[in-house]
Amino acid sequence: MKIAHIIGARPQFIKYFPLSKVIDDYNQSAEERIENIIVHTGQHYDYSMSKVFFDEFEIQEPNYNLGVGSGSHGSQTGKIIKEVEDVLIKEQPDVVFVYGDTNSTLGSALAAVKLHIPVAHIEAGLRSFNRKMPEEINRIVTDHISTILFCSSQTAINNLRNEGFSNVLNNGELVPLGNQTNNVKAGVKGINNSNPLVINVGDVMYDALLHSIKISEQKANILDDLGLEANNYCLLTLHRAENTENVETFEGILTFVNDNAANQKVIFPIHPRTKKIYGEINKPFNKIKIVEPAGYFDLLELLKNSKLLLTDSGGMQKEAYWLGVPCVTLREETEWVETIESGWNVLYKDYKDEHSCSDSSRVCYGDGKASERILNYFLNSEKC
Repeated sequence: MKIAHIIGARPQFIKYFPLSKVIDDYNQSAEERIENIIVHTGQHYDYSMSKVFFDEFEIQEPNYNLGVGSGSHGSQTGKIIKEVEDVLIKEQPDVVFVYGDTNSTLGSALAAVKLHIPVAHIEAGLRSFNRKMPEEINRIVTDHISTILFCSSQTAINNLRNEGFSNVLNNGELVPLGNQTNNVKAGVKGINNSNPLVINVGDVMYDALLHSIKISEQKANILDDLGLEANNYCLLTLHRAENTENVETFEGILTFVNDNAANQKVIFPIHPRTKKIYGEINKPFNKIKIVEPAGYFDLLELLKNSKLLLTDSGGMQKEAYWLGVPCVTLREETEWVETIESGWNVLYKDYKDEHSCSDSSRVCYGDGKASERILNYFLNSEKC
């Protein structure tokens, strides 16, 4: 079996990592190995946002780096479709895996479906219900052209049901792992393009976190490097277009952060795209300290030891939730509604300088074995 994994942005590298690990483990003893083809679109092309993750995770180097670079949404998505199509025609994979909600996700899914190659969407069913967000459009369209929709939570299942998806495995509950059998080809043949299959497998980012937090504790020295003490600073990340393309909007968010940082310094590992607009602001922010972008393990250490996270990142909202760090989301809405309901996360428009966090077990997104469940679909399709 040949799987083409198409990735292009930081969150996708993290989501791919645990799946690559379980496939590698499977291949150690499998009679019929799974061949992974890694296609890097080049949507994130800066080393600090791209290659460093392959280095840190020790992920197989991409078989293809398409180098699409930056550009308008239409231009970038168009380049991705064209370049990915060429790769898929050459490689003829049995299935294409796409991750998350970027232009790489949508462009790759479109290229595959037009070649009649099944598409598996990991992190399907998310909705912010704000169609001004490019990510929301990417999610909706990708879901509706995919063949297998691997969901992170019951909320995602419900969103898809509301949009007419009816072929839901296990009534939307987290699927059991079951017994893995060497039935890979049957798993591919069992894919039904006319009736997409919706499966709740849990969140692959939880898998990645559980594995990575142990590594970060051993390898990361960023607190010492930055002269920080645990629980004595806040962490800020900003990268979404709606927050960083308009100077007034960006300045307003930084003002909010500066005024609501729990009397702590704010560490801001700045995204390359964000750095440019930050230079256009003349107003000083006395609490905010700009630092270079951090690798994943360093960022986990910064997050785990922070007093408060302020972010517009979907992935970091969940990581804060799993690590028990209060979070303020710098957006008008979030697709990760479970983190809001728990009290660990709050939208910045609703922030009142405090959190009401639930002490209940944080298990909304599975048990850290989402990647095993995804692989198990292909290995044991009759049970799935």
